[in-house]
Amino acid sequence: MSGPGVPAASVADVEVAAMRRALELARRGPEHDVNPRVGCVLLRDGVVVGEGWHRGAGTPHAEVAALADARGRGEPTAGATAVVTLEPCDHTGRTGPCSLALLEAGVARVVVSVTDPNPVAAGGAARLRAAGVDVVTGVLDDEGRAVLGAWVATVERARPFVTLKTATSLDGRVAAPDGSSRWITSAVARRHAHELRAEVDAIVVGTGTALRDDPSLTARDAAGGLVAHQPLRVVVGRRAVPDAARLRGPGGELVELRTHDPAAVLEALGARGVRTVLVEGGPTLAAAFLRAGLVDEVHAYVAPVLLGAGAPAVADLGVATLGDAVRLRPTSVLPLGPDVLVVATPVPRAPLTVPPHEEV
Repeated sequence: MSGPGVPAASVADVEVAAMRRALELARRGPEHDVNPRVGCVLLRDGVVVGEGWHRGAGTPHAEVAALADARGRGEPTAGATAVVTLEPCDHTGRTGPCSLALLEAGVARVVVSVTDPNPVAAGGAARLRAAGVDVVTGVLDDEGRAVLGAWVATVERARPFVTLKTATSLDGRVAAPDGSSRWITSAVARRHAHELRAEVDAIVVGTGTALRDDPSLTARDAAGGLVAHQPLRVVVGRRAVPDAARLRGPGGELVELRTHDPAAVLEALGARGVRTVLVEGGPTLAAAFLRAGLVDEVHAYVAPVLLGAGAPAVADLGVATLGDAVRLRPTSVLPLGPDVLVVATPVPRAPLTVPPHEEV
């Protein structure tokens, strides 16, 4: 078995090359699907005899697609090596177990990038080994996890992956004292933020933001048009969204969740098949997710502007002393015109106490 991102010693160069090809194939799968993006390449005597990738829920898995491709080419599969980006599943859902499909095809060796963290589907490697198939896992693991994206974190944490987005002045304000907030960041930063929206399954704001700012929460292209994928627009809180609100206009489905509990929000969205959540505001909602320890990544757009007063990006976190601060570990810094995007992950810590009955 190999370490993260490093080919296993027992893996041939041709198999590593096949894994890179399988990762390319996996990226062809749908980004917004309840199932992971998986690719598979079949080798016989070092030659590719079949390729496949998962095209979405209810369609053949990558291994089955690759086997079908080999049959279509008139290539035998007995004794072949299957190079696959995710451990073959061992359960029956809309399709049958890939482990059994590989056994029935006579595959003699399976090279895997990422072992399946899903306890419902895992076990394919064990079944294959028990049947005498040579199985190697962990090949290009880092690359494999990168292609799987938030799906891995969603399965491992049993909830959607949460990104907190802020757009602030240099002194951490999201609005001036009179409430004006358009625009603190530049057009370049806002364009990038729309690209981020287009990548997620749901955007979440509190009722305070929805009523005060009347946002549309859509993902738009450079020309201002709606992109093909529109995330769910989720409003959290007790107050209703007005009938004339822009949130009821063109864009993703509007979901109103009458709760102040971030865990309940994620549970409700997870039940809808949501894997990635973008929390956009306001300050009280951001603080609630941070206090609950339910933020996986922070995207902080910072403009070279000083306001000196006005609403902060994050409300009271219950931090009484510097030692209690929520610490972040930066992973990247990206200049965007005059602005800067800082991407960071919270350092794990115990959740902070959440004050009851807050209006978000």
